[in-house]
Amino acid sequence: MDQVLGNIDLLFQFPVVNVKILMDGLMIGALFAVAAYGLALVWGVMNVKNLAQGDFVIAGGYVSWWLAQKGLPPLLGVPIAFIVLWGVGWVLYKLVISRVIGRDLFTSLLATFGIAIMIAQILNLIFGSDTQSIKLPYDTLYFFDGFVDVPIAKLIGVIMAATLATGVVVFMKKSRMGQAIRATAQDPRAARVMGIDTEKVYAFTFSLNSAICGAAGAIIVMVWLIQPFYGITYSIRSFVIVTAAGLGNLPGVIAAGLGIGALEQYGAHIFGIGYQQAVAVLLLLLVLLVRLAQQRRNRQVLQ
Repeated sequence: MDQVLGNIDLLFQFPVVNVKILMDGLMIGALFAVAAYGLALVWGVMNVKNLAQGDFVIAGGYVSWWLAQKGLPPLLGVPIAFIVLWGVGWVLYKLVISRVIGRDLFTSLLATFGIAIMIAQILNLIFGSDTQSIKLPYDTLYFFDGFVDVPIAKLIGVIMAATLATGVVVFMKKSRMGQAIRATAQDPRAARVMGIDTEKVYAFTFSLNSAICGAAGAIIVMVWLIQPFYGITYSIRSFVIVTAAGLGNLPGVIAAGLGIGALEQYGAHIFGIGYQQAVAVLLLLLVLLVRLAQQRRNRQVLQ
């Protein structure tokens, strides 16, 4: 307890520590938001709660890491991971996800949980259980007389995440497929009446989500560690962000992602790095309780 109080006191005695924590949190949160936006697409369009979301992220990270070991420039691993995970998502949709659309919640959760286990075990068999990362040959920027350090690799990661998110948003607003996805999300039956092939839309949406996660994982492996069984941590964060922000609310997804990133960093500083993941789980429980209270209040109003 004394250690916790001392860490809190440090935040007030040296305000520059808050700058360091916030900057780290916002950079991490930007990547959380990208992965969560893919989940929001699948959840909103297909009504599938994808428990394998984080495992797609880790798979994309391993694609980029493996290519880097073969001598490919790490930055090129991002578009390649996007393409590879697109293919993985399409295959999984045809084999598994297409069979659970329209089924009950438990069926979709069980199917995607099985996919998560399968991906993690395949990655473990191929690459082993050791943590991996890509070391980029970039320097670190220092501010406030060296008290705040910002690795250039992390800045590059944030820029790439922002570019990816912007590209997806423009695609959703300007392209015919993006318009078809939005129409299907609003009313699948009406979309079919209007001549939209909803089966094609579903396959495209799930593949796009997998590709977004793959690109996010390729960025993550350049600034943090990956391991075959780390996927659950990114799945939990994605669910927290989407549940807090709501489906189809991109500004909310971005804000929630940045906020969760910052809160995790504060939790790690105050309670220790070992409790960082516990902060994400606690936030998920709090968000679910708030949503449950809101639903009860709405039902009372309708009565």
